[in-house]
Amino acid sequence: MSPLFSIVIPLYNKANEISQTLESVFKQTLKEFEIIIVNDGSTDNSLLEVQKFEDKRISIFTTENKGVSHARNFGIEKAKAPLIAFLDADDLWYPHHLENLKQLYQTYPNCGMYCKAYEKSYLGRHIVAAKFNGLESDFEGIVPDYFENSLIDAIAWTSATAIPKIVFKTYGVFDTNLKSGQDTDLWMRVALNEPIAFSKNISAIHVLTGQEHHLSQSKHRVDRLKLLNKFKEAEKSSKSLKKYMDYNRFSMAIERKCQGDSSTFKQLKAEINLDNLNAKQRLLLKLPKPLLNLLKKSQQQLIGYGLYFSAFR
Repeated sequence: MSPLFSIVIPLYNKANEISQTLESVFKQTLKEFEIIIVNDGSTDNSLLEVQKFEDKRISIFTTENKGVSHARNFGIEKAKAPLIAFLDADDLWYPHHLENLKQLYQTYPNCGMYCKAYEKSYLGRHIVAAKFNGLESDFEGIVPDYFENSLIDAIAWTSATAIPKIVFKTYGVFDTNLKSGQDTDLWMRVALNEPIAFSKNISAIHVLTGQEHHLSQSKHRVDRLKLLNKFKEAEKSSKSLKKYMDYNRFSMAIERKCQGDSSTFKQLKAEINLDNLNAKQRLLLKLPKPLLNLLKKSQQQLIGYGLYFSAFR
């Protein structure tokens, strides 16, 4: 039987996580899939861990290290199924994930993306359900406004999203020139032009294990400036997109101030329509660097105790 889904997994130095991730795939109630693992030049035992799985549905490709976007694009090129489901090598699926995506695809066959709700697991101890702006708890269907509905947590998150392969021919693949926000860039290109189907039935877990997943920890975070500049023309004709991008500018402005980059902070703040931000966010923009760093450190400590606070909630 031909696969309905091609599951693309970029793999780079995830020897301790990839086995559990793959086990969550093999527990899927829907069995018509192929798995394309793109080993992006791993230097640990990731490849050995993958090779322990003997299943004819797995195809393994090894490339030199060129980054996650190149790996995903390579997987898309090799995919044989009509739907591409993405899964990062340390994230997890509940058994009904692919079955739910299939149901979305059959019910809403002409969409640019099919997205599922997800949870975030912090440090292996605390799970927080993603929250979506303006949608009922049992929502399933075409989202009214992708950007407005993504102001708290994004409707599309990589390991909970499937895209028809034909869509990439129209809107392109992941931008390898971006070192941060490559997935967000692709989701936006699709959402600006196509309906997006979404179900709030949680079926995936975003596993966050270290500080690199919190504000200002990614060394490539500053590269997100390219993303913020990429859609300025489109923002002029869409209030919800402008608000969505201002939320992204806020996040990066806080990160830049924490890093002592006052010039970029001022530039970003000047581009934000402050009326688009909530009161908590406007207050944070005013705080001095030492206090912001203290709050960030406190946020990380509280997560360790099972408490989660965010400027977006």
